[in-house]
Amino acid sequence: MLQLFQIIALIQGFFLLLILFKSYKKYKKITFLLFVGSIVSILMYIIGDDDNNLFNKGVDWFLFDSSLFVTFFFLFFKYFKSGKENFDKKDIIFFIPNLIYFVIEGFEIYSNRDTFFIDIGEIILDCIFLGYLIYIVFDLLKVNKRHWILYFVIPIIILMIFSGLTEFVELNNFNSFFIFNNSNLATYNLLIIAFLFYFITFYLIMKPNEFLPNAKIKKYKTSSLKPELINDYKKKLIHSMEVEELFADSKLSINKVSNELNIPRQHISEVLNLHLNKSFQEFINEYRVEAFIRNLQESHFSNYTLFGIANEVGFNSKSSFNATFKKVKGITPTEFINQLTVSN
Repeated sequence: MLQLFQIIALIQGFFLLLILFKSYKKYKKITFLLFVGSIVSILMYIIGDDDNNLFNKGVDWFLFDSSLFVTFFFLFFKYFKSGKENFDKKDIIFFIPNLIYFVIEGFEIYSNRDTFFIDIGEIILDCIFLGYLIYIVFDLLKVNKRHWILYFVIPIIILMIFSGLTEFVELNNFNSFFIFNNSNLATYNLLIIAFLFYFITFYLIMKPNEFLPNAKIKKYKTSSLKPELINDYKKKLIHSMEVEELFADSKLSINKVSNELNIPRQHISEVLNLHLNKSFQEFINEYRVEAFIRNLQESHFSNYTLFGIANEVGFNSKSSFNATFKKVKGITPTEFINQLTVSN
């Protein structure tokens, strides 16, 4: 029965990859590759992890481990959220726990030794991977944002908690409960993985635009915008920020601006990228930073924290605010305030 679940999950996983690659050109490259990496790592886990090896019973292909999926998916969410186009080399650090895990597993298998310290090390690493997934959930919940990622991650978290409890029970030689039985847990894993593959395949077919970020349109060869219309759109965009202060909406998107100003989304993108030389996010963030600086000098905000003021102008993340401020002004908010204090 377990083998049947493995085969079903594999078929669904390969079908999902087929759908993804059919439209790969329209997606942002980095998020597409990270998501594909997470799916491939799950397929590797289904094929060859521990005692459930599909081709060689009792053989543990330790590189085929579910932890690799967690790191890929965590990075997928990170880039999905930030909208970055290129992979930051510093993010390789997130794969270090995987490397340590593989070294421990390799030592355990080829030396045929299983020590207390190895078991503790594995549990610590599992907690790190669990932390990756919990971070995703909290990040989405704190902005009250329902997203398909939540429905995908929460079942995986539950599985990891059950798996961790099983290891803890075995490590302390407690009598296992029914739900913590290894063979049952493996079956539950594959059942839920098969269901999740089915869920995201269905979601991808029904709502493709919400599933993966689309690649930016970098050229506008067929543009029908005339100079008068370009100037009119520029004025409307600037007015919406300087007078109406749309930037204060922390959930502001290009679609919202398009609906508010009755300007086609592609035309907004074209005006910003070609005629103002900035992306939509850069455009609104510059206004947010300038509004933050103005509010710093208002008595009304004297009792606010820095992030409290930043939140008032549309920033919903402290780290995002600090990074954006430094990108716009070249220094951190604290450094800017120190300079302002000295000049005053």
